[in-house]
Amino acid sequence: MQELHDAPLAPLTTFRLGGPATRLLTAATDAEVIAAVREADDTGTPLLVIGGGSNLVIGDKGFAGTALVVATEGFEQTGTRVELAAGEVWTDAVARTVEAGLAGIECLAGIPGSAGATPIQNVGAYGQEVSATITEVVAYDRRTRETVTIPNAECAFSYRHSRFKSDLERFVVLRVRFALEDADGLSGPIRYAETARALGVEPGDRVPLAAARETVLKLRSGKGMVLDPEDHDTWSAGSFFTNPILTDAQFAAFHARVREHLGDGVEPPAYPAGEGRTKTSAAWLIDKAGFTKGYGTGPARISTKHTLALTNRGGATTDDLLALAREVVAGVRDVFGVTLVNEPVTVGVSL
Repeated sequence: MQELHDAPLAPLTTFRLGGPATRLLTAATDAEVIAAVREADDTGTPLLVIGGGSNLVIGDKGFAGTALVVATEGFEQTGTRVELAAGEVWTDAVARTVEAGLAGIECLAGIPGSAGATPIQNVGAYGQEVSATITEVVAYDRRTRETVTIPNAECAFSYRHSRFKSDLERFVVLRVRFALEDADGLSGPIRYAETARALGVEPGDRVPLAAARETVLKLRSGKGMVLDPEDHDTWSAGSFFTNPILTDAQFAAFHARVREHLGDGVEPPAYPAGEGRTKTSAAWLIDKAGFTKGYGTGPARISTKHTLALTNRGGATTDDLLALAREVVAGVRDVFGVTLVNEPVTVGVSL
């Protein structure tokens, strides 16, 4: 297991922000992951588990403890069943399932990060969520000090949330198992209107798997959501805020604020989100509150391609990023009465 001291963490995150870790370990096997976690727990050392670093905001002071990079590899396919090691690069894994003719995660192409992070966040985009295809998550339980297999029904999946996210200190994901679909080379039903328009089909239609993946990659690239070292719009964590889910009363109050601020003819985005609940668009809120693409004058700014992404234009600090995030949160709250919630996990800092 590789070990470094006073090691920079910024290069391990897509934001390229954050100070050093006291100690940095890189584990290449499940056994090494478990050994590192147990050692930290036995010695009372703070532990930060890092996958692809695409959903992390690390403070400028860094992390006083052990940072553990999960770099395990493994892609196993048996029929329509796929098992991924936690350290597998997610975008590569999606590409391999498409090549194998398996549908179910093709619209999640281009999402940066590792496979082990997908159940934690219940990663989703363009009409798909991993919770629809995950069958089991194999994890190390720091409370019982055992490796456990958690079935989908016990993962408490919800919008961008899970049992693992609600208790980040307990589970370390080792492997993720999926049940995909063999639809004779076709994708799952296209559920996202933007994807359907780009493909020239109706929602609910199926298309060739490769076409679905390639279309999503083009859509994501146009929004700066596919990693490119030369493009500062991708020096981000993707969507920085989750889409707010409002009760009927909250949505009515929000709707009144929209009419007051934008006029009677303006209707905000509204999507059913369960009994008595409506989801609206964080990107729409940010834009209509006056934070347009490219907003900002410092080294941390809103993406020039998508209002939902906060970016490091080069030379930014985490404090710069958080100052921008707080400005956006306050502005949206003042105009619409809705409080945005950050999607990335914060380490040593908070909004």
